[in-house]
Amino acid sequence: MDLNLFGKTAIVTGGSAGIGLATAKALYSEGASVAIAARNPERLEKAANTIRELPNLGNKVLPISADLTQAEDIEKVVSKTLAEFGRIDILINNAGSARAGSFLDLSDETFLDAWNLKLLGYIRLVKAVVPHLKSQGDGRIVNIIGGAGRTPRPNFLPGGTTNAALLNFTRGISKELAQDNIRINAISPGLTATERAEDLAQQTAQSRGISVDEVKAESLKAIPLGKLVQPEEIADLALFLVSDRAASITGTEILVDGGQTPGV
Repeated sequence: MDLNLFGKTAIVTGGSAGIGLATAKALYSEGASVAIAARNPERLEKAANTIRELPNLGNKVLPISADLTQAEDIEKVVSKTLAEFGRIDILINNAGSARAGSFLDLSDETFLDAWNLKLLGYIRLVKAVVPHLKSQGDGRIVNIIGGAGRTPRPNFLPGGTTNAALLNFTRGISKELAQDNIRINAISPGLTATERAEDLAQQTAQSRGISVDEVKAESLKAIPLGKLVQPEEIADLALFLVSDRAASITGTEILVDGGQTPGV
């Protein structure tokens, strides 16, 4: 299937591991140049080298060390991408983390950290790239959000409240962006095989006083398909959504959770 991504330029946040790295690799393999942003410089450079080992179509990868809780670092990501590649066509918002734990044990700072990194980080990046997308008369944005925005979990309220707000933002801004042929969509992964999922399992186990293995067994049992989502599955869907094959899809959320989310 021709996705027509050759020659495009993409920004992928949280691009040093997990879903972000899988998506950056997939975009690069399709011929897109990719700027990957993350906080840890060593992990970021390692990820960039992994991408560079893939078959090359003349495209490039640009690692940018940035703390996306800081507005000035978001501007740095956009300016460095433009300086290196001359344009931005695609934004994959993926950077985010939130602690799991019992509500009464979570401080205000735990909520603020989640909101500053993911909620404000996504919103600021959209605001930073939209003027450039408007000038081109075309743009594609995917927000990687998460199932907790639709199905609240009592032990994951910082992440759940963040995700719910981002769903509202994605749908709310889509009509305004559509006037300039800019499409924005959301992917909400369920439990995905990443380091982040391992961290959450440990935090959940600690807050509930059970073992990590028990948490993982409960989580798998709740998934009708009985397996974790793989990062590459999210990457494949993201590529479709930013491609010309999805030219009439905007303002929507697609769940990738093995059938776990209840309701309609």
